Amino acid sequence: MLLYGGSGHAKVIRDCIESGGGKVFFIFDDNAALTSLDDTPVIGSYKPDFNIHEELIVSIGDNLVRKVVSEKVRHLFGKAVHSSAIISSYSLVAEGTVVMQGAIINAGTTIGKHVIVNTSAVIEHDCILEDFVHLSPNATLCGNVQVGEGTHIGAGAIVIPNVTIGKWCVIGAGSVVREDIPDYSLVMGIPGKVVRSLAKKV
Repeated sequence: MLLYGGSGHAKVIRDCIESGGGKVFFIFDDNAALTSLDDTPVIGSYKPDFNIHEELIVSIGDNLVRKVVSEKVRHLFGKAVHSSAIISSYSLVAEGTVVMQGAIINAGTTIGKHVIVNTSAVIEHDCILEDFVHLSPNATLCGNVQVGEGTHIGAGAIVIPNVTIGKWCVIGAGSVVREDIPDYSLVMGIPGKVVRSLAKKV
């Protein structure tokens, strides 16, 4: 496997890959001063013809940057699922997505491309996460929750059943979301309230 991005997020993805017996051979990163990540070589900016038969994961935590970078990649995208994660055989996880240690994805759920399901996050039945979503550690989506493209749900946040969250929102850590949220919203609190609109990114 190849990674694009040599940050701490890449370390966690590498752990996921190694937990299942895989290996990260090389990492691309645009920071010329970065030559290795622990014992994994960092080989500079992305090279579209390098080891073209290896799958690649964009190991960048920022949702918008991950989207921009993924659009220029010519390699096939892989997936990284930690061996301790639990994923129902009746759920779907798309390419480029990473599922961290202890995460749970239950039946009927669809996870889009380049999504981050972070440590011990819980996604209950019949949820839909669109592309480039980031579900932070210990966040919980109850049943039949829909999350739009690029939305970031903070650590420990809870979304009750049957709620729809729009695209490119930010749900603050520890918030409890009990009602639908429009696109480009910053939500905080218990219960979660829209505190302001965010600038449109895409």
